[in-house]
Amino acid sequence: MVRSNDPNDPKGLIREAYRIEGIGMPECRSIFLDWALSLPAGQDQAEALRALHATYAPDAPEHPMTEVLNAGLEAAKAPRRRGGWRSRPRD
Repeated sequence: MVRSNDPNDPKGLIREAYRIEGIGMPECRSIFLDWALSLPAGQDQAEALRALHATYAPDAPEHPMTEVLNAGLEAAKAPRRRGGWRSRPRD
């Protein structure tokens, strides 16, 4: 396992994805999922995602990982609906 000094990418997964020539969207999605699951408990995923996007996306706007990070940022912005009994009107 590659270690990184970046607290937003402790395993260096995102950094390494940008270094892999010819990497495709499926591999980037898989790496992103591994990254998300490997963040330390309590770390703000949306904040880490914004920091990584700011670090890598400007230099590689056409990279598939940039597209994955963009999708992650959009998903983080989307309001979450509460379902189940909490969303039902009370009498």
